[in-house]
Amino acid sequence: MRILGLIPARGGSKSVPGKNIKKLNGKPLLQYTVEAAKNSKKLDHLILSSDDSNIINIAKELKVDVPFVRPRHLAEDTSPTLGVIQHALKFYKGIGNNFDAVCLLQVTSPFKTGKFIDDAIDKFENSGCDALVSVQNVPAEYNPHWVFKENQRGQLELVTGEKTIISRRQDLPNMYHRDGLIYITKAEVLLEKNSLYGNNLAYVKSPYNSTINIDTIEDWKKAEAFLSSEEYNNLLNL
Repeated sequence: MRILGLIPARGGSKSVPGKNIKKLNGKPLLQYTVEAAKNSKKLDHLILSSDDSNIINIAKELKVDVPFVRPRHLAEDTSPTLGVIQHALKFYKGIGNNFDAVCLLQVTSPFKTGKFIDDAIDKFENSGCDALVSVQNVPAEYNPHWVFKENQRGQLELVTGEKTIISRRQDLPNMYHRDGLIYITKAEVLLEKNSLYGNNLAYVKSPYNSTINIDTIEDWKKAEAFLSSEEYNNLLNL
């Protein structure tokens, strides 16, 4: 299976200006994802998709292929990620270079490793599913079996529709949420079904606490703290 590694990194961030190339512990944020991807043995090719010349220049300094400049309509605040991936696949299809799947690696989720990427790809290839996403456990207090919504009478009812609440934490079923660390999807699902997830979705659990998603200054501070933690050292040694 030929897999395209795709790093999307547009300019114009508002919450953390220039965050994709802002230096985190002395390295551009982009570099963390690039280094992880370059340590992967399962990606057949790695590219950056960006509209921003500064980001593109730094990517080239890091020896990442930048085969095109992303069109402006795919670099707006509201531009869907799916369109960015489809654009890359269609570019390569147009030059006769086809891929079986795309592995999306987001710069704003920097704490991943080459081994994690390869483990995720292995699971994806063996699953027979349309796509795979990385996940974290939903904390018990947010488990849908313990979450309520207000009904038309102004009273609370379980969002699951159950009449009886599960009383013991140990009896709660495992629930997961996407954490943004990795997405892998078959090319035919992306292009023909116009979907990032398809009908059959596999998952891989991310390393504990490695899924800081940098959207705000507070997130950036969390990332700085994480880099000096024992957890980060443990992550690198996985």
